[in-house]
Amino acid sequence: MRIEDSVALVTGAGRGLGRALAHGLVERGARIVYGAARDPAAVTERGVVPVTLDITDPGSVARVAEQCRDADLLVNNAGVMTFSPLIGAPTLDGARLEMQTNYFATLAMCRAFAPVLAANGGGALVNVLSIVSWFTNPVNGTYGASKAAEWAMTNGIRIELAAQGTLVVAVHAGFIDTDMAARIDAPKISPADVAGQVLDAVEAGQIEVLADERTRQVKASLSRDHELIYPAVQARWDTDHPMRPGGQPGGADGAPE
Repeated sequence: MRIEDSVALVTGAGRGLGRALAHGLVERGARIVYGAARDPAAVTERGVVPVTLDITDPGSVARVAEQCRDADLLVNNAGVMTFSPLIGAPTLDGARLEMQTNYFATLAMCRAFAPVLAANGGGALVNVLSIVSWFTNPVNGTYGASKAAEWAMTNGIRIELAAQGTLVVAVHAGFIDTDMAARIDAPKISPADVAGQVLDAVEAGQIEVLADERTRQVKASLSRDHELIYPAVQARWDTDHPMRPGGQPGGADGAPE
């Protein structure tokens, strides 16, 4: 679809990748760019219309679907990561928050806007996923589970929405240089770079974005994931989280946490 003259809604538009996506849409000539955030005052990008949205609140989602009923491009960027291991986390609170936000709330946005996009000619729907849609690193294991669920959901809605002419794009990336990855010491791709690739894919009608070399390598390794991916993940986990007597994980130095 054409970005020029489109009407787009970007969730999580107050910072990071969402802000870069909103900026890119304005630069490419979108007629209206709605920038959604829980605090609309955080949406300060020039030319972007702030919208109040909590994607985990069904009433808020319904109100925004009505307010933005002229949209023909939805970018589901909002998400959360709690850095919770699957077993080592003290509670399931992080897992529940991530699944509620990254899967259920994103699905709710897709359901609310599917008829909006249909009424406006089909348009496009973009879901921002992750490299960990395809493998699990226990450091953020519950986040990976939520993104795997979101990936499966994205593939399913692509099939359901094909008849109405809606392009569904899955975006996968490793570490992006945003607040979410600020605590991680690793190579990162810029939000502007990812945003440019996303908008290029929308305009080209492509269903998948593999934003960086690490992401492309992991996708290519899926048929041999237990040989090519998980041994390195296991080695890093064992180094950073050695077991103490009794089979319980210790801290980075092997002492009880």
